[in-house]
Amino acid sequence: MSTNADQPRHAHDVRDADHDGVPDRHTVVAREKEEHGGIKWGSAFFGWLTAAGTAILVTALLSAIGTAVGLGALSGPQQAEREATQNAETIGVVGAIALLVVLFVAYYAGGYVAGRMARFDGAKQGIAVWLWALVIAIVVAVVVAVAGSEYNVLSQLNSLPRVPISEGDLATGGIITAVAAVVASLGGAILGGLAGMRFHRKVDRTGLGA
Repeated sequence: MSTNADQPRHAHDVRDADHDGVPDRHTVVAREKEEHGGIKWGSAFFGWLTAAGTAILVTALLSAIGTAVGLGALSGPQQAEREATQNAETIGVVGAIALLVVLFVAYYAGGYVAGRMARFDGAKQGIAVWLWALVIAIVVAVVVAVAGSEYNVLSQLNSLPRVPISEGDLATGGIITAVAAVVASLGGAILGGLAGMRFHRKVDRTGLGA
């Protein structure tokens, strides 16, 4: 038989047990990540689609701006040709910078979509988006080599960002530009994936407490 003195202590123990039985936010998130974490290739594929679409839009926007500015400052086609010849190096540098901006913005958007959809491991989702782009480019290259250039779907869709500048203008810095393009696209995808994942951490803090 319990005494009155034991009842408050027993009730306190029950409350402690109930409180201890409820996992905190970090425990819940860790358990969910263990169960549902890792690379989600489906989310990454949709991230790649987003990156490709964003690249088209941003490239078109930059091209339109560049064309408008160039045409507004020149009096005729002969002057335009002369300016392009005299400033080929400057045009090449500006084109390379524009290409890096397009790649970073496009893959940031793609990484964000993948990270937002997958919820966990945002950096891995961003890397997966970049890997999708690499795999698809390789597959298309193989198909083109076997079947012919008319099957170059990426070229027809213009999903890879192209700034309207002669490729010869970038010949001297081609390797540097290629490395910078890899860094910009991969870095943008990873940062976007982390940003997309961060939204869910805010939701967890609201729903599960600090």
